Amino acid sequence: MVNWKEIDTVFLDMDGTLLDLRFDNHFWKEFVPLKFAEKEGLSVDDAKTHLIPRFKSKEGTLDWYCLDYWSDTLQLDIAGLKVELAELIAVLPHVSEFLEKIKQSSQRVLLVTNAHRDSLDLKMEKTGLLPFFDGLVSSHDFGLPKEHADFWHRLQHQHSFEKQTTLLIDDSLAVLNSARQYGIVHLVSVSRPDSGLPKKEITDFPAIEDFRELMRGL
Repeated sequence: MVNWKEIDTVFLDMDGTLLDLRFDNHFWKEFVPLKFAEKEGLSVDDAKTHLIPRFKSKEGTLDWYCLDYWSDTLQLDIAGLKVELAELIAVLPHVSEFLEKIKQSSQRVLLVTNAHRDSLDLKMEKTGLLPFFDGLVSSHDFGLPKEHADFWHRLQHQHSFEKQTTLLIDDSLAVLNSARQYGIVHLVSVSRPDSGLPKKEITDFPAIEDFRELMRGL
């Protein structure tokens, strides 16, 4: 799937790629509605009815990923609520093996995520993955999500890379499409970002169910 001799830079997404998206799905779909319901005196079902369209309207924008935005909008301490559930943060199977192997190689490895810095810091603390990366990039540093074409220009300016020899691994098809339009050649999707859900059928990009599929030749 990947000829590692052609790769000198690897961009790795975090949520749904390295970390189990089950945490985030539970947090936004169940825990936040529960806390919002408690605050507003609503049933959980009514809270979900109120919140789901608001969440949907922000998908693909920086606000969707911004804990400060949702804290202000919902009048909840979103970062604090994430800490309450932090024990549920989990690394996906075989990710650590992959990171240990690539750390021993010549490739530069950057974590490139839409996650807010508060969420990023919490997850690095809980997983212990920080030492595996040559740098951490949050799209909030650039003011644009990875779905936006100009994100890649700004990333290029700060962390110069060759499009022909860069690999991006991400579970978001919108992000992968944005990277493809920018010209990044090597793109791989993750077909099972949430361990509690079935594998997704992906046809637009090469896809892996877990990182063992990429370790040959590394």
